[in-house]
Amino acid sequence: MAKEGFGMFLLGFLFIVFPTCKGFDQLQLLLSMKASIIDHSHSLVTWNSNSSLSFCHWSGITCFDSSHVSKIQLPGKNLSGTIPGSIFRLPYIQVIDLSGNHFSGEIPPGFSSCFSLRHLNLSGNNLTGPIPSARITVLETLDLSNNMLSGQIPGDIGLLSGLKVVDFGGNVLSGNLPDSLTNITMLEFLTLASNQLTGEIPAKLGLMKKLKWIYLGYNNFSGPIPDEIGELPSLNHLDLVYNNLTGQIPQSLGNLTNLQHLFLYFNKLTGTIPTSIFSLKKLLSLDLSDNSLSGEIPELLVHLEKLEILHLFSNNFSGKIPKAVSSLPHLQVLQLWSNRFSGEIPADLGRYNNLTVLDLSTNNLTGKIPESVCASGHLLKLILFSNSLQGEIPRSLSLCKNLQRVRIQKNRISGELNSFTSLPAVYFLDVSSNSLSGRIDHLEWNMPQLQMLSLAKNEFFGPLPGSFGSSKLENLDMSGNKFSGSIPESFGEFSQLMELKLSGNQLSGRIPDQLSSCKKLVSLDLDHNHLSGEIPSSLAAMPVLGQLDLSVNELTGKIPSELGDVQSLVQVNLSHNHFHGSLPSTGAFMAINSSSVAGNKNLCGGHKTSGLPSCNHDRANHIRWFVLTFLLAFITMFAAVVFIAIFIKQRKFSSDLKRVESEDGIWELQFADNKVARSITIEDIILSARRQENVVASGRTGLSYKGESSFDRKPFLVKEITAVISSTCWFEWTQICKINHPNVVRLLAVCRSSEEAGLILVHEYIKGKDLSEVISRLNWEHRISVALGISKALKYLHSSCSPGIVVGEITPKKVLVDDKNEAHLRLSPPWMINHFSSDSTKKAFGNNNIASAYAAPEAKGSKELSEKSDIYAFGVLLIELLTGKTPADMELGGGHGSCIVEWARYCYSDCHLQVWVDASILKNVFNDEALQINVNNQIVETMSVALRCTAGDPAARPTAAHVMKDLESVARSRSSSSPSSLCFVKV
Repeated sequence: MAKEGFGMFLLGFLFIVFPTCKGFDQLQLLLSMKASIIDHSHSLVTWNSNSSLSFCHWSGITCFDSSHVSKIQLPGKNLSGTIPGSIFRLPYIQVIDLSGNHFSGEIPPGFSSCFSLRHLNLSGNNLTGPIPSARITVLETLDLSNNMLSGQIPGDIGLLSGLKVVDFGGNVLSGNLPDSLTNITMLEFLTLASNQLTGEIPAKLGLMKKLKWIYLGYNNFSGPIPDEIGELPSLNHLDLVYNNLTGQIPQSLGNLTNLQHLFLYFNKLTGTIPTSIFSLKKLLSLDLSDNSLSGEIPELLVHLEKLEILHLFSNNFSGKIPKAVSSLPHLQVLQLWSNRFSGEIPADLGRYNNLTVLDLSTNNLTGKIPESVCASGHLLKLILFSNSLQGEIPRSLSLCKNLQRVRIQKNRISGELNSFTSLPAVYFLDVSSNSLSGRIDHLEWNMPQLQMLSLAKNEFFGPLPGSFGSSKLENLDMSGNKFSGSIPESFGEFSQLMELKLSGNQLSGRIPDQLSSCKKLVSLDLDHNHLSGEIPSSLAAMPVLGQLDLSVNELTGKIPSELGDVQSLVQVNLSHNHFHGSLPSTGAFMAINSSSVAGNKNLCGGHKTSGLPSCNHDRANHIRWFVLTFLLAFITMFAAVVFIAIFIKQRKFSSDLKRVESEDGIWELQFADNKVARSITIEDIILSARRQENVVASGRTGLSYKGESSFDRKPFLVKEITAVISSTCWFEWTQICKINHPNVVRLLAVCRSSEEAGLILVHEYIKGKDLSEVISRLNWEHRISVALGISKALKYLHSSCSPGIVVGEITPKKVLVDDKNEAHLRLSPPWMINHFSSDSTKKAFGNNNIASAYAAPEAKGSKELSEKSDIYAFGVLLIELLTGKTPADMELGGGHGSCIVEWARYCYSDCHLQVWVDASILKNVFNDEALQINVNNQIVETMSVALRCTAGDPAARPTAAHVMKDLESVARSRSSSSPSSLCFVKV
């Protein structure tokens, strides 16, 4: 009240002492402000001098004395332009809130002379430049977070002595913390997270006795945590995450009796947890993960009676998990994975807790899974893999109806599944690499949300179930068991199935034709069984089949030639069967390895890499046998047959490789398949397409044209590559034609001329626009669809192609979004480097010109690209889809994407969803509270995926397969947790 009275006194003083202020025409100042603001949503429509309304009744305006503007509050109004300097010339202004808009440029210098200002919030804009110095003693709130402000924190910031709230988070500020900061003794909230601040955390912070909140995470602070922080009696939130802090956790932190949240994860802290920490009775969240802490966790943990979240994972803790953890009544999330804990899991864990997430994986735990682990009925995730747990799966878990994710693989669990197969919410179930046994075909499989099921490497036997109670099944792994009988025909009804592994069993009978109905199947693994009969030719109708392993079975007959026409097929293993006849000479069989066809005595043909005998040689032997057995007169007839057969074979082999003579010389064309070869002619490509009026783009390697087939009028795109191309490079390009995936723009043909250097690429034509053009118009459903499409493309390129293909450049301009909002990734010549092994190719295309805003940190220095650098670039793109911000918005001429990544980390941790998410995503769900909560949860989980993808350490980034799985899980999730609680759950 005293401060407020002083503010009103100061306003009156200014009014008396500076009568010219009264002469300011506030109406004209407001109209001047409106004129300099771009009002996209017409939020300032009431700001009209012709209106009958007084300006005190205009939108966002508050007055005192019915005539003096005291507040301008326009948050989230879709305003842009520069912040008008006239706003700081209003003589009585106390509150300015322009947060959550799109203002750019620098903060006007007039800010420093606005002596009446008490609250300034410019957060969530695109402001650049330094933070201006000022001396406004009545200013209480200064929020400049989530912009692009640079430079150092002003050395005289201590002159703002009345500040209670400082939030500079989510910028690119650098340098050390100024000493004068500690002069702001009234400060309660200090947020400087997600910048580039360096040096040690000042010990003088201990002088700021009013501090309630310290958030310095996601910077480059080093040195120890100052003991003096323990001298802040009001502190309830301490967050120093993602820095380079060293040394031990100070004992003095145990003096922070009001502390509720202690976050120190991802530093380089060592030693044990100070015993004083366990006396913090108000502590709700304790996260010390990703450090080098060691020692045992004492039973003193029992004193943290209000603890809800305990994260100690990725350290070197040892000993037993304390029994005290079972006695914490409010505990919801317990994550102790990747340590060296031993002994048994506390028997009563979950009985008196409110567990939602339990992750004890990758330890040395023994004993049984406690029966009480889901006693609360709220458990969502049970993660216990890579331990030495024994005994049976607790029957109580079959009653855990909210359980969604179960990973208990790589243990010694025995017994049968029993009623563990009726969990209505489980979408991920992995019990592989245990000692489970029994039949599972008679069990009631009722798991409607199931997407991933792995029962691999157990001792199950008997027939396979015909169904698992789910139409969403995508990954099914039953390998390494003792299953017998035939493969159920009903497996063909798994319309979403992408991976089927049944290897290492005792299955018999024929491969069912019905499997060809699984149109999304990418990997089919049936090796090491007793399957018989022929390979169904219908398998060739599977559009995305990439891996086929039928080895070590009793299959017979000829290998269907149609399999050679499956463009997506890149890995085939048919070894140790009873196949006969000639090996297909196209597609995946062109350069098949000898080990993949070994053990088939009557198989012949193929490239020399196959190691198979020539079919011509066998036919000659056959002729000799007939010559000795029958009359000499038949020699001529058999010779004619041999000649015709060879002629047909050679013609078939070269059907997709053509040499054509035209006016421009002799052209060599390699087509993706025979269908394309019949549809597009050299005239279509050279004469029709390559005309000036058909130019659609000009790139650094040449021009691009739009052409049309004279056969069926289908459009295609022609791209010129003007660099000199070697023979090795030509071969590598012809192999790229094999890439066939619905989320990758397909290369239909490669052409080169004897008269011209370089080559010509012919791509399929997809009607659509670059993601950079349409991203602002996409709703959440469309954005997650785009993200899923790109992740599927990456999984295919990284995992299903042999060798794997590294894209290199993943930006919005490389993603084509069609009219169904499906994403298609464009592959540009410089980035498919794993297929370009020749130095001449790399030199011609320059594989180091990666768009640096999306480049992984390790790629910027070494110029070496990898699958992990692709994942990083995809993570940056995910952040862009979520926030609407681009790396160009976040950087200051440096050409790097690290700014947007660090900004996103800050936003995610700070948990102000409405601040960082693109407003256009949520505008369609505001009227549906349940839908809004669900979308919010999905957005938070997607940001978590993006941050894992952009981890600084390449080894910490997930694979494309895992990213795709996580995004598919997000799209289907119906989490009941609130967004705020999700933010505290590290994933």
